[in-house]
Amino acid sequence: MSKPLIQTDQGFFMRIAVVGRGLIGSAAARHLTLMGHEVTLIGPSEPTEFATHNGPFGSHYDEGRITRGLDPYPFWSRVSLASISRYRDIEAASGVPFFNEVGAMMSGPADSDYVHSLETVMAGNGVMAERFDGAEIAARFPYFQFPDDTRAYYQPKEAGHISPRNLVRAQGIAATRGGAQIIDAEVLDVRDGVTGAVIKLAGQTLRFDRAIVAAGGFTNKLMDDALPLTVYARTVAMFRVTDAEAARLAWMPSLIHVYPTGEDPYLLPAIKYPDGHHYLKIGGDRVDIELTNDEDMRDWFRSGGSVEVGEMLTDMIRDRMPDLAIQEVVVKPCVTTFTPHNHPIIDMLGNHIAVAVAGCGRGAKNSDELGRLAAEAVMGRTDPDTRVPV
Repeated sequence: MSKPLIQTDQGFFMRIAVVGRGLIGSAAARHLTLMGHEVTLIGPSEPTEFATHNGPFGSHYDEGRITRGLDPYPFWSRVSLASISRYRDIEAASGVPFFNEVGAMMSGPADSDYVHSLETVMAGNGVMAERFDGAEIAARFPYFQFPDDTRAYYQPKEAGHISPRNLVRAQGIAATRGGAQIIDAEVLDVRDGVTGAVIKLAGQTLRFDRAIVAAGGFTNKLMDDALPLTVYARTVAMFRVTDAEAARLAWMPSLIHVYPTGEDPYLLPAIKYPDGHHYLKIGGDRVDIELTNDEDMRDWFRSGGSVEVGEMLTDMIRDRMPDLAIQEVVVKPCVTTFTPHNHPIIDMLGNHIAVAVAGCGRGAKNSDELGRLAAEAVMGRTDPDTRVPV
């Protein structure tokens, strides 16, 4: 049975489990420790070999995700700005650097709804960005090539890219320094008990006052498919370049470009990976292969990704950066979870369990704010923008 809640002048403090050691879960754990709760963060470490791994997978096994305040949707811009404002504090609290402030750019046809929405959100949220039109873009960023009717907005400050792997590590260190415990294990089941949350591991059952489930695409497996989520298989392409080529592109910003067809691939600059090589990365394919169950997702991660999609992404980077000297192309699998309302789902399900799923391919850069919202939600204070859609 859970220990009695402890009441102080600031409210009730609880024993809380966070299921999922990814971007949102680790952020939620840190925020809960700052609120004074007794926190246990549970989830397996990154697998050493995808092809033979039988457990769940995470979305943070990488060195590059775009971060920016620029966004055509007000909510996503708001939570991104909040997260970015805390990056340096998280680095200082953990001793782990993860943010590279090289700037970010978003571009598309000048008269498109996408660009107009971007301009509206910039004005509403106070995002400072430089505007470039047509030939001005190539003059400022000579490694890019765009159609003549392109308009681009470049955010030079508080934008660029993060290492999601290092951000998760930083959040975990900061959480443990705040008193959190980490259990390196797969969670098999989560139940809303009479007096609290019941967490089942292999050979062990743990009980807490409350729990947050933040397991990405695997969340519904633990919640009996209670959430309206759709999970798609995705492929990213990695382009290895020489150290000299990486140096030439040293101040290349992260980029999202929207085509007239609606495709919106994202492009990361040359980043050094654990194997010692520099890679540019492109993703954002629209080849929608739905993964309907837990085993489908595991099989996809073990598959290595789609060679055909990799070829399509290679054509896209050749279109955008025709002079790029590519040494090798590597494709990798990932998944993207979508919600029906283009917002995350961060809400209570039952009396003792909250869920936190970012969705929509936007979770990495704003994960610290989403983790904070999850910490608030498990206390019963849910943001209206993140409730389970009716």
